[in-house]
Amino acid sequence: MSVPDPTDPRAFLRALFDRAVAVADPMRALAAHLPPRPAGRVVVVGAGKASARMAEAVEAVWGPCEGLVITRYGYARPCQGIEIVEAAHPVPDQAGAEATQRMLRLLAGLDEGDFVLALISGGASALLVAPTEGVSLAEKQAVNAALLASGAPIGQMNILRKHLSAVKGGQLAAAAFPARMLALMISDVPGDDPAFIGSGPTVGDGSTPADACAVLERWNIAAPDSVRMALARPSGVIAPGDARLARVENRVIAAPAQSLAAAAELAEAAGCDVRILGDALEGEAREEAARQAALALAEQAARGAGARPLLLLSGGELTVTRQGDGIGGPNAEFCLALALALQGAPGLYAIACDTDGVDGAAEVAGAIVTPDSLARAQARGVDPQAALARNDAHGFFGALGDQVVPGPTLTNVNDFRAILMG
Repeated sequence: MSVPDPTDPRAFLRALFDRAVAVADPMRALAAHLPPRPAGRVVVVGAGKASARMAEAVEAVWGPCEGLVITRYGYARPCQGIEIVEAAHPVPDQAGAEATQRMLRLLAGLDEGDFVLALISGGASALLVAPTEGVSLAEKQAVNAALLASGAPIGQMNILRKHLSAVKGGQLAAAAFPARMLALMISDVPGDDPAFIGSGPTVGDGSTPADACAVLERWNIAAPDSVRMALARPSGVIAPGDARLARVENRVIAAPAQSLAAAAELAEAAGCDVRILGDALEGEAREEAARQAALALAEQAARGAGARPLLLLSGGELTVTRQGDGIGGPNAEFCLALALALQGAPGLYAIACDTDGVDGAAEVAGAIVTPDSLARAQARGVDPQAALARNDAHGFFGALGDQVVPGPTLTNVNDFRAILMG
């Protein structure tokens, strides 16, 4: 592993991001958690932006397997036996709905001598889609789109998603009962709670339809009558102590903290001091940017001549409450708000990217901030305040040539943010 040079801040920050992604690659992380292949019938199912890569990693150890995995368009991987279906994310589509029904049929009729391996990663909430009775796919799509624009944290989103689903909140595991199940998960949620990774299709949940209604009200989600009627009925979500979950083991195999630690190790090898601000930060992206900018400016002012470079690292999942019609995502919006708060302070550079390679709905992971970001924007006639007001952070950094576009990373351990003062 080569050690990057912090005196080249752009390349250095990108190397740290790449390192954070690499340690969460399922081909690297999964094998250690995979038991010997059980005797008898083995069925592999899964969903998420990393699920096809996870399936590829399984077959690298076990050989060809029976199964079906649903991933995002463009994220498929070659598998020997497991069928890979591509579908839409972050708003579900018909391809995902049809594949989910096929998956449920595959699990039906298994007996206690059979074994199910479930591969779950971030993105499964949209890709594993089976609307509850009385709710159409179009209505589910509309609610999901409103959730994404609301600024609601992922935990709140997933409560509502579970109670409008026939597969989330432990219902996938219940469909496989009485077969034994091992669920391997890659976490993209603050706190790494398996119940919230992909809306917990293999994990019981104690929330209620009333809790889901409260999410609608708290975040001003417009919902058709069919959705409100569905939430007035008993939910299909499986309670944590339900007997149908007794033969399920849920195991997180990769998480944001591991990726931040790997980036920190690389930065320390390059001669940097490192502070990790947390791997589970939540809240509005622009507000967190203001907080971290203030911290960075204070640290910079307190540093003496000849001090070692200092790196501030953080992870988690920030949100954006959409007010405008621009193209953006929480990582790019964090970077734009950070640039505005730093106001060109010398010696401060930053990167913020989603480790799945997709920030918001754009095929862009995030962006890089430099001390001259605002000056270069002014020279190009790009107004950063107007871009922030329109939630058009991707447009802003696209105009500067400062977007980070790695393509599909085939993993997903949430946001990666780094501020370098050198």
